Amino acid sequence: MSDALPRETALLDDLGDWRRTHSCGQLTKAAIGQTVTLMGWAQYRRDHGGLIFIDLRDRKGLTQVVFSPDDAPAAHDKAHDLRVEYVLAITGLVRARPEGMVNPNMATGEIEVVVSDFKLLNTAATPAFPIEDRTDAAESLRLKYRYLDLRRPKLAANFLARHKASMSVRRYLDALGFLEVETPILTKSTPEGARDFLVPSRVNQGSFYALPQSPQLFKQMLMMSGMDRYYQIVRCFRDEDLRADRQPEFTQIDIEMSFVDEAQVMEMAEGMVMGIFRDAAGVELPSPFPRMTYATAIADYGLDKPDIRFDLKLKDVTHVVRESGFRVFAKAELVKGLRVPGGGELSRKEIDDLTEYVKIYGAQGLAWIKIKPGEWQSPFAKFLSEAERDGLARELSLEEGDIVFFQAGPADMVNTALGYLRLKLGERFNLIPEGAYAPVWITDFPLFEYDPEAKRFVARHHPFTSAAPGHLDILENEPEKALARAYDLVLNGYEIGGGSIRIHTPEAQRRMFAALGLDEAETSEKFGFFLRALEHGTPPHGGIAFGLDRIIMLLCGSKSIRDVIAFPKTQKAACLLTDAPNTVAPGQLRELGIKTRKKEE
Repeated sequence: MSDALPRETALLDDLGDWRRTHSCGQLTKAAIGQTVTLMGWAQYRRDHGGLIFIDLRDRKGLTQVVFSPDDAPAAHDKAHDLRVEYVLAITGLVRARPEGMVNPNMATGEIEVVVSDFKLLNTAATPAFPIEDRTDAAESLRLKYRYLDLRRPKLAANFLARHKASMSVRRYLDALGFLEVETPILTKSTPEGARDFLVPSRVNQGSFYALPQSPQLFKQMLMMSGMDRYYQIVRCFRDEDLRADRQPEFTQIDIEMSFVDEAQVMEMAEGMVMGIFRDAAGVELPSPFPRMTYATAIADYGLDKPDIRFDLKLKDVTHVVRESGFRVFAKAELVKGLRVPGGGELSRKEIDDLTEYVKIYGAQGLAWIKIKPGEWQSPFAKFLSEAERDGLARELSLEEGDIVFFQAGPADMVNTALGYLRLKLGERFNLIPEGAYAPVWITDFPLFEYDPEAKRFVARHHPFTSAAPGHLDILENEPEKALARAYDLVLNGYEIGGGSIRIHTPEAQRRMFAALGLDEAETSEKFGFFLRALEHGTPPHGGIAFGLDRIIMLLCGSKSIRDVIAFPKTQKAACLLTDAPNTVAPGQLRELGIKTRKKEE
């Protein structure tokens, strides 16, 4: 076997005394006549017989460089060996592009650089997919070669926006007197809500740390410490089922303030979010942000994270059909209708597809009526009396050409199914304005929600949220009626932030734990350290946390949160790049005192 290197590898060089003078997205007509040095990757290569053109790319953009046999014959000869994604350093003269060759779609489209010399800094294997925005490569392939995927200009732009957003947050909060304080990553498991990721301790065998789902208790204890105003851009971890806008590890903008009420926290947060969109994307959000109670959001939109960019609303028609001959309606806890103006154009196949769609959210089916000239077309219209038809037409403002969808059954299912159907129809009928942003505060949340699996009430936000004034006294007997001093910020149908005024007395905190079914022993074991801290003069305080990943996803117009995280996990919480999670050596497990077993079926 020969040890000889391929010709292009033998030509590899280091930088020596070469220094980059400009980025590949920087040069304009003002640089014509200058000698420059650029460094980057060969995006495209075009051999036009005499001349060789290469689009040189770095994260700032592209510059067309030209190898000419007349201007630099030695460089031109070596350029025949160059291929896409090779790493180059070139030096040459900036000149105007020939007439008719200007590219208005490139920032550097008016110029090109005639190469006088270059260094081949590295070769590259053939990429697994083209390094360009319009790739049809499967996401699994792109995640396996994430370092190539990140070279694509669109993804590179996402991370520039993310950087600008983080800097905007830091500048804004610093100007308001906040301190950036780091809190522990290895902490105590206090499972309430999502599952913890556990970390075994080698030193204390049989004991485990947990990775934090949020810095909640630590940031409250910083308020007890007199820090007054805290923030942190922090990594958090939740071992939960994933969706397009969820990851097992994610980044949170975490904020806490002493001596404040809801209005002050929301005012601070509103200014911060407006600054993020202004600084990172040049977008001015409408101000002030509207506010909507949880009850109104559920009544009108079916969801507590309403997309208010379009105006379709749900309507409660239970009272109209309570005595209906259509038994599905007559027996239901709740019946709601969703009128779609002009929606009568939907085909039967489309309606059938929508029926299957709502089954995802627990619906058994989907009732519908098309309002035709002189008739109501529907499988169940014959069961409706004239009075019921008149009532539905009045309540839903029905007109010819409309379609109205109905859902009947338990309130949670009805609202959820129609809420998501509303979003689907908004897309189908192009009701969502292009490039629009519509933030809204949701307030007056229930303090608790019932968990049918656990057969008990659980905290809707977390167990450290204050009850609304006067609602602490109904925790024991009517927990379902208690409201929280909580607030979420919703943007375009996504919750991007949530917070609350916290419990700041040990007595109220103990009552909250008791209402959640924790006895004294369990409370002491899980939260004894926190209750002790509350006993030492805790100021009234509140805060909010924002999902940075989700904000950047919306700001960049991405469909998946994975497009704005450098090295994301799949929906099965796997890293295709590194093959994590993976097994570890038996010796490591023995050292930790751990023995694994197969999962029981």
